[in-house]
Amino acid sequence: MQTPDLKAKKVAVVGLGMTGRSCVAFLHKQEALITGFDTRTHLALELPVDIKLGDITRTAFLDFDLVLVSPGFNLLHNAITAAKEAGVEVIGDVELFARFNNKPVLAVTGSNGKSTVVTLLAHILNTNGVNAVLGGNIGVPILSILDADCEAVVLELSSFQLESTYSLNTLAACVLNLSQDHLDRHLTLEAYRDAKLRIYDNAQKCIANAQQQDTWPKVGTADAFISLNATQSGFGIAQEPLAITEDGEVYMLASDINLVGAHNLANVQAAVLLARELGLNDDAIRAAIRSFDGLPHRCQTVLNRDNVRWINDSKATNIGATIAAIKGIKPSTVGKLVLVAGGDSKGADLNELADVFDSSVDHLIAMGKDAAKLAEQKPNANIVDSMNEAVLLAASLTQNGDTVLLSPACASLDMFSSFEDRGDQFTQAARALS
Repeated sequence: MQTPDLKAKKVAVVGLGMTGRSCVAFLHKQEALITGFDTRTHLALELPVDIKLGDITRTAFLDFDLVLVSPGFNLLHNAITAAKEAGVEVIGDVELFARFNNKPVLAVTGSNGKSTVVTLLAHILNTNGVNAVLGGNIGVPILSILDADCEAVVLELSSFQLESTYSLNTLAACVLNLSQDHLDRHLTLEAYRDAKLRIYDNAQKCIANAQQQDTWPKVGTADAFISLNATQSGFGIAQEPLAITEDGEVYMLASDINLVGAHNLANVQAAVLLARELGLNDDAIRAAIRSFDGLPHRCQTVLNRDNVRWINDSKATNIGATIAAIKGIKPSTVGKLVLVAGGDSKGADLNELADVFDSSVDHLIAMGKDAAKLAEQKPNANIVDSMNEAVLLAASLTQNGDTVLLSPACASLDMFSSFEDRGDQFTQAARALS
């Protein structure tokens, strides 16, 4: 694609958070004529552009050549609809990056595990001398990568970013998994899935989940698969000993990987398949994996006291992540599994949790906006009003060999400033137990 000329083009930047501000900085270098929009009525920002705050009217973007939308702004807004109907192009920062980028890209999406996979992948590459930069939904703003001195780009992409992306060329792209999430934005699971699958457009290699056909390309089939099942073809998982296998042979023992839970073995498979696309050999890849300790708030063991494990999986903000965490951790739990969950379910159907709660959770402690709905999925569940109350109750229910898992299946903002704040409060309360 020919690099676009944005000089003197009238561009609306919608949303002036971190993404929007990075867009303004990039467009300013391109000598575009920029107007910034934000629905907040008060914003303490100094930017070299005109700024319009408050409600955005239906006709706000009709006089622009291009509308650059931050991921948090809903594309169903009537001002976006009107702009598109008038022939005004509407894109996001990932699409703008795609039009200027000339470096090889490895991209990952999915409902759960994205951050773990891309961080592990960047670690593998950089450990082995491939200068890789991590960006997109994690790391640095994506447009800043265009000026980075790097050999490869690793991108974590959300459904919000992908729905405004059309021409991203990737060396390889992976959809890890799919479960109900962000239905308050996308409205239907089909629309959410369609946004995710856009990552395969213009991908030289497509990597999907063997157990979830919804992650497969709409046309044709994937070039490679990750799998949680035993298989004699491609990657899989063996149980005794627990290991990642390839073509029926042990590729790497789970005991050599510092990530908790069987679901993380699939995440490792994805990182391996992607790293191979840049020519790394398996001995080098395995050595790098052994030195990776994982990310905070993702199935992170934060305390092991009196032989009771306390695991912080606060990043599990949807039901799929919580189901994966429970299934991944229950086999290594000698005694009972106590689950702390709850928050804002974002319109998801919590009934999907009932089966895994019945088979694998011994005690459920629910909190937050949708605590009552969550408690309906497990007989004799307890509802609490705070994280400290949840931790004290969990401690009273546990004994030698038990595990306490914070895996909320919900967003955090009804009670906490972020999922990190929620995980930190869980960790602090657990460590404060006498």
